[in-house]
Amino acid sequence: MSTKIEQKDINNAAWAACDTFRGVVNPSQYMDYILVMLFLKYISDVWNDHYDEYKKQYGGDDERIKRKLERERFILPEVKIKETDPKTGIDTILDRFPANFYSLYERRSSDNIGELINIVLDNIEESNKSKLEGVFRNIDFNSESNLGKSKDRNRRLKTFLEDFNKPQLDMKPSRVSEDVIGNTYIYLIERFAADSGKKAGEFFTPLKVSELVARLASPKPGDRICDPACGSGGLLIQAARQVGDRNFALFGQESNGSTWALCRMNMFLHSFDSARIEWCDTLNSPVLVENDRLMKFNCVVANPPFSLDKWGSENAESDKYNRFWRGVPPKSKGDWAFITHMIETALEKEGRVSVVVPHGVLFRGAAEGRIRQKLIEDNILDAVIGLPGNLFQTTNIPVAILVFDNSREKGGKNYSRKDVLFIDASRDFIQGKNQNTLSEEHLEKIVKTYKNREVIEKYSYLAQFEEIKENDFNLNIPRYVDTFEEEEEIDIDSVQLEIDQLEKELAQVRAKMAEKLKEIER
Repeated sequence: MSTKIEQKDINNAAWAACDTFRGVVNPSQYMDYILVMLFLKYISDVWNDHYDEYKKQYGGDDERIKRKLERERFILPEVKIKETDPKTGIDTILDRFPANFYSLYERRSSDNIGELINIVLDNIEESNKSKLEGVFRNIDFNSESNLGKSKDRNRRLKTFLEDFNKPQLDMKPSRVSEDVIGNTYIYLIERFAADSGKKAGEFFTPLKVSELVARLASPKPGDRICDPACGSGGLLIQAARQVGDRNFALFGQESNGSTWALCRMNMFLHSFDSARIEWCDTLNSPVLVENDRLMKFNCVVANPPFSLDKWGSENAESDKYNRFWRGVPPKSKGDWAFITHMIETALEKEGRVSVVVPHGVLFRGAAEGRIRQKLIEDNILDAVIGLPGNLFQTTNIPVAILVFDNSREKGGKNYSRKDVLFIDASRDFIQGKNQNTLSEEHLEKIVKTYKNREVIEKYSYLAQFEEIKENDFNLNIPRYVDTFEEEEEIDIDSVQLEIDQLEKELAQVRAKMAEKLKEIER
């Protein structure tokens, strides 16, 4: 019976494999190599596990085993290395082997190992186009600029393959649960995010923040869930976990090609193979479209780039989907452009939107103020939740979550709800050396307060429309949640007496020191 591998063991082994590249390759670059190799090792182990299982059932009937394997989630084809005679044009097969990790491991000392890894990945992608097309296009294991000249590159890749052949990285389903593999992938992304600093915001949202955003969106069985700025897909996975069963559909859009590839692999590792993840610029060229109209979703969640400059405002007036009918956000800050897109893709009278924003979104004026006013007048803003500072690698500023609920529209089940819930959770966090985090208790308190629409002194407040209107539709949280703590009254006379006493004691100490110094001088 196979021994189960613990989460921490596989995490540690995968992270240790990074040592091959540390100090030689930038973390933002070697992340791709690590995650792609983890992915290749995983699908190779799954394939081998199933092969062993079918071999027990069908004995030596290789054709039957092959047919069964080809009905699996993916195919690992056979690779043929050919040489063409320039005179005759006849191909000679120099080598043939399965497109998997273990074939590469056997050839790890080859002078062209980087090229062989690329060939294996190309063959796997070609044989699984519907699920993996384009996923490996941005990775080159034969790159001199990234991995060094031939001799150094070959040595590093040999060590790299050996690192992934350790027993702790045996990812057969009989030894490791699917959740463990997916968690390792997310663990690595989180570690890379910490190493990469500000660049990390392009592909990763802290896990507890993702979970909170997903829980506030309340996805239900049968929902279509979308993240229009999905990064590596962590928020989509958190939303999927909230559903409670497999009855949902995931959709995402991501503008960065490398990050899009990470997301596709992340979906695959979590068995969300059918997730539709598109590589596109959501604001300028959205591709989640049906019958020339934007697709509609039950839940829309996102942590879009904060205050994105040059987001495409010049195209907004003529937007073919008329997303910006409430107003065009300023060209130097794309926050409300993402929010607007999300609201326009949420189902009428029932869609829910949960989005992370910088605090400026709550109070900036001009075009942003006008858009904010219209949304409040449309009665779809449901909650404003302030979070602590320093939760993100990208910024140490506090952020907020806005929740919109289209069931508050006329004809929706919550049309009678006219208030907005404000929650100030900015003081609830676990302080870290470099970054703060949220605990499960912090999340529970926020979610419970939101769902019950509770008013808690110095924590939450229900503001009616008229009150928000009186504040010129400014949503700055301190206007609604009073967190002021009265300072303890100070007895001036008592303090002065204490100061006088301390000064006397100080004079006595100085006198004694002077005597001691005289004795030393003698």
